[in-house]
Amino acid sequence: MGKLNERHALVTGGGSGIGRAIAESLMSAGARVTVTGRRLEALQSVSGANAVAMDVTDETSVIEGIDAAREAFGPVQICIANAGIAEGASLARTDAQMWRRIMATNLDGAFHTIRACLPDMDDWGRVIAVSSIAGLKGLKGASAYTASKHGMIGLIRALAADHLGRGVTFNALCPGYVDTAIVTDNTSRIMARTGMSEADARDVMIGQNAHRRLIEVDEVADAAIWLCSDGARSVNGQAIQIAGGQY
Repeated sequence: MGKLNERHALVTGGGSGIGRAIAESLMSAGARVTVTGRRLEALQSVSGANAVAMDVTDETSVIEGIDAAREAFGPVQICIANAGIAEGASLARTDAQMWRRIMATNLDGAFHTIRACLPDMDDWGRVIAVSSIAGLKGLKGASAYTASKHGMIGLIRALAADHLGRGVTFNALCPGYVDTAIVTDNTSRIMARTGMSEADARDVMIGQNAHRRLIEVDEVADAAIWLCSDGARSVNGQAIQIAGGQY
């Protein structure tokens, strides 16, 4: 049995990328894991996890999805608010629909998920929001995305202040560019917008990381596991950078 002793962890956006890596690491550490997302087939490919179709932009879907997770594995004691989208555009090219789509997934999604899980956490709990280095600095050409990720950190800090003195901690992980499908999609967008080659477009993102390489998903997952550990019980209200250097 792992160090998480069969605690129930819920990971939104758990079918791929960072979410999947965190879910698999949590299971390796002994947790019972529910993965959620909109694509059930992707969720069902996460071996050993309980798969629940859930749309974080829809409050009713979140409430029903987390109820289903509880029915399968009991109260949720670890909440990983990971589901998110990354789209970039200047403010002039950001229409209301794009703004709302990004906010609904990244910020509203974290709010819905954490609020639905929190009643399960009495004397012990871990809440981790997967924000971004864009939550700590301004990301050029991505004002909506940047605002949503700043908002996630603000939510985490407020919740940490609200629940001081309990055994529940609230923290945010702030990775730089991670080697996931999001980078692949953004590479295509940069190529289409600028005419760059694939290698040059990819280098644009690599260059944004201080150590000049893409972050691997296991680096983010390992940080999440540490935050869930007893050794991190006094780490609360923090925005932890995983970007190869200080911003």
